[in-house]
Amino acid sequence: MNGRWSGWCSLALVAFQVAGCSLPGGEPTLDSALRARQLMVPVAGVAPDQVPDNFRAPRSGARIHGAVDIPAPRGTPVLSADESEHFIYYYAHLDAYCHGLAKDTRLGRGQVIGSVGTTGDAHRSEPHLHFQVMVRPSNGRWWDGDAIDPRPYFTSAGRRRASARRGRHEETREAAS
Repeated sequence: MNGRWSGWCSLALVAFQVAGCSLPGGEPTLDSALRARQLMVPVAGVAPDQVPDNFRAPRSGARIHGAVDIPAPRGTPVLSADESEHFIYYYAHLDAYCHGLAKDTRLGRGQVIGSVGTTGDAHRSEPHLHFQVMVRPSNGRWWDGDAIDPRPYFTSAGRRRASARRGRHEETREAAS
């Protein structure tokens, strides 16, 4: 780890996507557009059938979870699930993040973002990645996007990008807890 990250209690990364492109042949359906992305599970070594069904888990105030929590040992690499510009990908509870990562950074599929942890409201004894896929809302506020259960769209296990080497872009920095 390369120093403490101060400023936020919880690290939650949004995959810094921009809205808007349509696929050839007109406007695709939401389902077909997301299926075409062939999402990778964003935790190294975790296969699609290992992602728990907790998207609709109840939360306080009659809410549903609206994301999947992917358990993994603390420090397991968190990877970019996709390089799409059509959807918002939200990664939370990271104990560390990749050095040099900043708002509007373009991420490549399989690029290391950080590492699994328990920041924010995550229980300290249950490290996991909170992963959410959302449709970008027209008001531009990504947090208002409609959540989509990503499990049906995962097609491959989490795997680091082949071209990625341990170095400046894969160094991680601790997040404040």
